[in-house]
Amino acid sequence: MPHADDYAQELAELAQEAEITVAVAESLTSGRLSATLGAAPNSSDWFRGGLVAYSTEVKQTVLGVPDVPVVSRIAAEAMATGVRKLLKAGVAVAVTGAGGPDPQDGQPPGSVWFAIAGEQGVRAWHRQFDGEPADVVEQTVACATETLLDTVRSLGRDGSPS
Repeated sequence: MPHADDYAQELAELAQEAEITVAVAESLTSGRLSATLGAAPNSSDWFRGGLVAYSTEVKQTVLGVPDVPVVSRIAAEAMATGVRKLLKAGVAVAVTGAGGPDPQDGQPPGSVWFAIAGEQGVRAWHRQFDGEPADVVEQTVACATETLLDTVRSLGRDGSPS
């Protein structure tokens, strides 16, 4: 099974080739997603950076998340849109969820919302992961990195859908 580092390696090649820049907003992953992308080849050419917005206040004041539960579609979409604008990236991904071991915002442990924002708009999806908090974080980073890779694959050189 491919690992987040494998996805990041391929993402690095494609993003650099297509001249697409990438940014991330992350909560439950606490910087692991940014670290994965930052360790990929030539990341300074395509990775704009990441924002770890762990607290609700930071999500709201920095990323423009409205007063909604932070483990939600609306929060993920606002995070992705906010960090894309803030860091002037072509594509941005956001992750927010209940890493565990306790529920958050009425969501069970392992409940994660993802969003991708780009020129074509924003889309969000939900995943339910099993395991301990560290397992949930690892699965979240892999899913976000794989989706970024798929998104960049589908974009043309100018960042629009091909």
